[in-house]
Amino acid sequence: MTSFLIIFTDLDGTILDSETYSYQNAIPVLNTLKDNQIPVIPVTSKTRLEVETLRQSLQINDPFIVENGSGIFVPLDYHPLTLPKSNQWGGYHLHRLGCTYAEARLGLEKIATALNEPLRGFGDMSEAEICHLTGLSWDEAKQAKAREFTEPFVTPKKVTPERLNEIVQDLGYRIVVGDRFCHLIGAGAGKGKAVQWLVDSYQSAQPNAKITTLGLGNSPNDLEMLEAVDSPVIVPGNKGIHPGLSGKGWQVAPAPGSQGWAEVVRGIVLGKLGEHVET
Repeated sequence: MTSFLIIFTDLDGTILDSETYSYQNAIPVLNTLKDNQIPVIPVTSKTRLEVETLRQSLQINDPFIVENGSGIFVPLDYHPLTLPKSNQWGGYHLHRLGCTYAEARLGLEKIATALNEPLRGFGDMSEAEICHLTGLSWDEAKQAKAREFTEPFVTPKKVTPERLNEIVQDLGYRIVVGDRFCHLIGAGAGKGKAVQWLVDSYQSAQPNAKITTLGLGNSPNDLEMLEAVDSPVIVPGNKGIHPGLSGKGWQVAPAPGSQGWAEVVRGIVLGKLGEHVET
């Protein structure tokens, strides 16, 4: 039986350095993965436009998962997978797990009414305001604002996460709570569900292959993804492991960001390929 490795990775603070967003340390390993036809699949809260820009920079052409597991995009010319001709979205096959953006916006209005408190989502903000709140450039803010399935909104300070979760679930949505922003997503969405759908799709396309999965992330937002893979790896920040991921017993990368990502993946690739990886 042949073996087939799939790598699922978060972006910010994982394959991208937290402060500089540099990925230079990962490039040699990415080249080796491409040479050996090992998929590298971004799993992120970012939008399709944001990921498309990064995929071009990283020179990876594999499927990707956006907006917290709400949408899975597979290039139409991606030969390792055979997918139905339906649900085409531009140059991709789209498998949508979450709601539409219009439904997310409507959900935000319902939550604000239930809380009796105004909530400001990305759809209520200009690019300039998003730049101010996030530190993104204008072009980056425009891409971040191009939501297709979910709505980030400023985290309300007077509402506990438990109360917010309760209201959101009652309305038929899910929420990813952050310090600055929450992400309102559809009830059927999730990074773990999206990872499992792709693994099942690869397995269907290669029924005689033994598929193994590696996942790398740096924050609690990556928890569902890390729980869905065979080999979860925590990439620490400059101050160590995020408290929300501590005590899991999972492998921890030896360094933050792209350096730690590269060292862990290099070790896995060495084990799978049995050959030296140039660095």
